[in-house]
Amino acid sequence: MDRRAFVTEQLRLLGREREAEVAAAERLLQQRSDAELTARGVSLLRLEVADLEPGFGGRLHVILRPSRSSSLPSHRLGPGDVVALRAQRDAPPLATGVVVQTRSERLTVALDDDEVELPSILRVDQLATDVTFRRLEAALREVGRDRRRGESRLVEALFGEREPQLDPPPEGKAIAWFDPTLDDSQREAVAMALRADPIGLIHGPPGTGKTTAVVELIRQVVARGQRVLACAPSNVAVDNLAERLWRAGLRVVRMGHPARIQAALREVALAEQVLQAPEQKLLRNLRREIDQGLRLLQRARSRPDRAIARDRLRDLRRDLRQIESATTRGLVDGAEVVLATTAGAADPLLAERTFDLAVVDEAAQALEAACWIPLLRAQRAVLAGDHRQLPPTLHSAAAGEGGLAETLFERLAAQPAAAACIRMLGVQYRMHERIMAWPSRRFYADRLRAAPAVAGHLLTDLPEVATTEWTSEPLVFLDTAGCGHEETTGDDEGSKSNPGEAELVVRVVTDLMTAGVPADAIGVVTPYNAQVQLLRERLGGIEGLELGTVDGLQGREKEAVVVSLVRSNDSGTIGFLAELRRLNVALTRARRHLTIIGDSATLAFDDDLRELVEHLHRHARCRSAFELG
Repeated sequence: MDRRAFVTEQLRLLGREREAEVAAAERLLQQRSDAELTARGVSLLRLEVADLEPGFGGRLHVILRPSRSSSLPSHRLGPGDVVALRAQRDAPPLATGVVVQTRSERLTVALDDDEVELPSILRVDQLATDVTFRRLEAALREVGRDRRRGESRLVEALFGEREPQLDPPPEGKAIAWFDPTLDDSQREAVAMALRADPIGLIHGPPGTGKTTAVVELIRQVVARGQRVLACAPSNVAVDNLAERLWRAGLRVVRMGHPARIQAALREVALAEQVLQAPEQKLLRNLRREIDQGLRLLQRARSRPDRAIARDRLRDLRRDLRQIESATTRGLVDGAEVVLATTAGAADPLLAERTFDLAVVDEAAQALEAACWIPLLRAQRAVLAGDHRQLPPTLHSAAAGEGGLAETLFERLAAQPAAAACIRMLGVQYRMHERIMAWPSRRFYADRLRAAPAVAGHLLTDLPEVATTEWTSEPLVFLDTAGCGHEETTGDDEGSKSNPGEAELVVRVVTDLMTAGVPADAIGVVTPYNAQVQLLRERLGGIEGLELGTVDGLQGREKEAVVVSLVRSNDSGTIGFLAELRRLNVALTRARRHLTIIGDSATLAFDDDLRELVEHLHRHARCRSAFELG
């Protein structure tokens, strides 16, 4: 592969994706009314500035409360989201920042500008940000630079300039496994990854314990006295790794904005470790002085008094950052494992540090450029993921079709030269064997096997769950063919919904709960946002019940899952369903029970979906929607 040509094309596609994402955000703000924006949960109006307080690194936190009620309306803003603070809708932002915390009665935002002066009443709008794009572009440019041959064996291997290989196993020294419950395929994958030079791939289909294998790999590497940079594209996946490594007793540092890290992991977050450092007494005094300085600034009436207070705050923040910087460097250098998102690995703290191994979990859901950020900081790398599930979500269809959607994991897995350095996990610990059967045959060459503990488990095995027509069956197909349950096009940019299917979903969920299945053990999955909105109108009041698109539930699992396929038309148009990886995700979230609702006549227009319908007719309990009235 021509490295320069590849980098040039990736940069072009990234530019198109950046333009599409910004345009989508701007279009939403420009074309939708305030009522629609608040209904979508991307804007909050008429918030009052209740307080200002210093946060980590001296950043200014603003606490916002609703000015006309005791609680905020329902919204989608959460920790880590980038927002703009405006005086009014069409005004330029007074400030931008990151959501730190949301409560029913308040919103806390870490401001990017420590010296901004805010009015008493303002609005908050969610923003698209280009910080990640800048980091991706920087990584690609680094990859594309001329290098002396041999300067980066890892880069050469990932562009076909050097074949990856397996080092010979240590003579007479068997691996002492930390986790005795690992199955043979997990052990083989870890053993391969320990010997892979300079790159190895762990292919983990749904429920096969991929992260368990990754944790074992990292523990083995650390036991050899080596340091690991562990990453994933999402904060949730990074937190999962961090928690398991921390519980295993490793010295870990979780990098990233404190607002993006789960509260349960505060102890390993870099910001929290700084708070517990020996230098904390001095830092605490500085924060107290900053807090006092903020109060003085708020009370200052004259311009000269405000200038003096602002200068004093600037000096205090500089001192705070210098001490925190020295402390953070020491903590990072002392960690056995440093964890960050793939984009977060671009942190300047890591720029001059080289790790023995970089591990990227969920690599098949990360843009290739995102994987390069941690890979450029390591001598060897292991990617773990499943390229048979959904690729990264993109705003630009053209960029995706042009090649941006192809991940590094997928690209390497397709190369014959990488065959020696890839292992697939073969035992799944989630699904009843009848739920697993079709995905295994269609996506994994029928190589998956259900662990004995899950192969025959049913909802009726759960405490206080009654035996009914739903709870005693692992796999049900509700066929809507000929029932008049046709799709409709909503106003959400052409998204599809199906009111008839929504009623069937309500019926199934109600029957499951009546039988004793807890609401938080049930998930409802559909490919279309419009169908999600329709279902929320009808089921949104059930606390604990999870409703979402396929994309939102990737990596998740529930005891019972109801899938609404939505498409029902005479032309056989199937839209999103043509993306089989999306279907794979939808059908592999369930542990003990899966109900699929769809129109067999529409599905039969597609060869792959017709194969699914035929499989369901042979292996599921099939019912016509007519039976439910």
